[in-house]
Amino acid sequence: MSMNRIEIEEVEGVEPPRRARVEEAVETPAEKLERKRDYLDGFLAEQPAAAAPGEPGGDIYEGVIAALKEIFDPEIPVNIYDLGLIYGVDVEEGGSVMVTMTLTTPHCPVAESMPAEVQLRVEAVPGVRDAEVNLVWDPAWDPQKMSDDAKLELGML
Repeated sequence: MSMNRIEIEEVEGVEPPRRARVEEAVETPAEKLERKRDYLDGFLAEQPAAAAPGEPGGDIYEGVIAALKEIFDPEIPVNIYDLGLIYGVDVEEGGSVMVTMTLTTPHCPVAESMPAEVQLRVEAVPGVRDAEVNLVWDPAWDPQKMSDDAKLELGML
């Protein structure tokens, strides 16, 4: 088995590294301003890509979410979106919207009327051609699906 040997060398000094030299650019104040203006024009001309209307951030999608936040559960004073009853919002090209949702229990007193109300409110959003509501029971709703705002409203935080 070979062992690594460490050798120590003593020196009296180390030559300092060479200093970098920057030569002053011969640039008039007008040229310098023009260079900065070109940079800023290019930077400011960049625009963020617009969100597709059916994607989060898009007009139709955000309009549907706003409409859902106006519908309240009759037993709990929180809107159905923050309550966590909305599992998905899919907007297809052309304005067809599919809302997947649940209710707090299958025996909820609005089990028959709530999906119809959701459909009517979503169809009233500008840009929506038609809406369909898919009521599901799996996964079952539980209080952990509520937003922090809803939990705060109900004194759960």
